[in-house]
Parts: sequence; C-alpha cells; structure tokens
Amino acid sequence: MARKAYKSMEDFAKACGVSRPTLAKYFNNPQDVKPVTRRRIETVLRQSDFEPSSFVRHLSSKVAVNVGIIVPTIYDPFFAKFVSHIETALRDYDFRPILISSQTAPDVEAEAAERMLDFKVAGIIVAPLGNLSLPGVFDRLKREIPTVSFDVPLGDDVPFVSNDHRFGMRAMVQYLCRSGEPPVLIEGPHLTDNVLIRQAAYREAMQAEGHAPVVVDFDSEASWDMERLGRAQMRRLLKDGLPGKTLLCSNDRIAFGVISAACEAGLKIGREPGDDIRVAGHDDHPLSEYIWPPLTTTAQDTEAIAFETVQLLVDVLGAEQRGETLVPRQKRIRSTLMMRRSA
Repeated sequence: MARKAYKSMEDFAKACGVSRPTLAKYFNNPQDVKPVTRRRIETVLRQSDFEPSSFVRHLSSKVAVNVGIIVPTIYDPFFAKFVSHIETALRDYDFRPILISSQTAPDVEAEAAERMLDFKVAGIIVAPLGNLSLPGVFDRLKREIPTVSFDVPLGDDVPFVSNDHRFGMRAMVQYLCRSGEPPVLIEGPHLTDNVLIRQAAYREAMQAEGHAPVVVDFDSEASWDMERLGRAQMRRLLKDGLPGKTLLCSNDRIAFGVISAACEAGLKIGREPGDDIRVAGHDDHPLSEYIWPPLTTTAQDTEAIAFETVQLLVDVLGAEQRGETLVPRQKRIRSTLMMRRSA
C-alpha cells in the first residue's frame, strides 16, 4: 500500500483532524496531548511519509517566520521563475519569503547579505553571483543563519541543489550530432563554474560521438548582459567566418543574441532543408519557446530544484531544533531535451 504524501503542514494537520498548534505540541512532546489525539496523529504518521524532523519550531508560534532569498537578478525571467517556485514552496511550510536581488553587482550582493543578518531571518536561500562575488561575502551569514544555495554552490559546508549540467549538455550534443552536423560550442561569460562544467561535458560528449570539439572561447569582459554579448560574438564570427553550421550556445540568453545577429545577416535558422544554420541553447529560458524560430534547448526543472532547495532548508532547520548537525548534501536535477524549430 502506497504511503500518503502531504504537500504542507496544514494538509497533514487536517488529515489528523487536529489544529496546527496541537500538532506542534505533539512533536515537541507527545505526552502533552490527550491519548486519543496522540493515537490519531500516530495513525496518520504510520500511513504517511511525513517525518517529525520536517516540522520546525514555528509550528506552535503565532509569529510568521521569515526566510531570506538572495538571487542575482529578477530582471531575467529565468531567475524570476525560480523565485516564484521557491516562494510557493516556502508558503507550503508557512514561511514568509523576503527577497533581495543583488542586481548582478558584487557590492549590492554584499549589502544584501548584511541586510539579511539585520532582518534576523530563520534561514536563507542564496543563488550567488559566483565568480563575481566578493571574497568571503557570505562567511558571516553561513556562520549565523542556516543557509542553502541553488544554481551556484557556496562551498562544501552549505547544502546545494542545481541542474545536472553535464547530463543536459551530453544529451544535447548527442542529439545534434545524430541529427546533422556536429555542433560548435559558443561560450558565454565565465560568471560561474557552470560554464566550465558545460564546456567539459561538451568536450566529453563530442569525443564520445567521434568528433573533435570546437569551442569558440568567450573573449569579452564578463557581464550578465548576455544577449548583447552573444550578438557581438556572432557578429565577429560572421565577419571572420563561421566555424560550423550547428551552433550550440552555453545558455539560452547567448543563443538569443546569436539568433539576433544571424537574422540581421539574413541567415535562415532551423533544421529544415534550405536553412543555413542550426542554433541550440541550454536552460529553457521562459522566452525560448516564443522567439522565432523557437529555440531547441535543455530544460532545467526549476520547480523541482526550488522544491528540493526549500526541503533542504527545512531539514537543516529541523536538525538545528534538535541540536543536530546535518552533513551538507548536494543534489543535481536532470534536465529535459526540448527539440524545437531552431535545431
């Protein structure tokens, strides 16, 4: 018989037929509730996947508990999508999210870390700027507040969830090699190590398919203005001569810029007979389906990454309540190949 899963603490309390304060009282000390109530809760517990460690101390409190979120930008719909899923997952645990964008600026990110300390949040979820972050910017935050990260790690001492970049890049290279000319990799700015992970996976997959990797290195100052950088890179390639007719971009935003420059030059993009070049990306940016031609890409499961990130934070908070220390876990979520008109 399948064990029952509950999406939120409220759902679990309803299934037990008790109030949330009563449920909190039970988890703090089962002897504090009436025997008939205790049996009712324990019956539902045996039939479910709920663990008492998932219930943090704010259950019995009338005061809302704040959780901080720091992301590089909400101007980019990709991060806005992450934030939306994280906020939904936090509310399932009755946490109140406090969001600060670092606006892709290292000094603003440092200020955001200090402000979260002032807000006295119960926990924090961070997607750091990566290689642009100031040294030690999150050190005090990690010492004083339970912290988890997503997209970019904060070190081996912090739980972390991300996309499985190697899996996604390998799947894309296999598809492109087997459906046409092998791809050339168009690098993006080295803002995080994710770019290097994807490049390494590209090289491995190309060699496995029996082809020599061809990487167009990023040759501009690192910036989050990736559409502009991708267009500038493609303009240079068109001037000097394209190294291939299948262009795999390290992320979708670089691909948008590449497509813009290709269309500007009068090239036809796609995988139909008579098309000039194929273009593919990585991430499944929310706009990738709606540009023309729709972009072939690998879709990060942003909802699953957000859910797992929040669950890690809940686990850390539960362990803190019990006076335990969890070994930091890392989890990578596999992406899905999205075959569209562009490649």
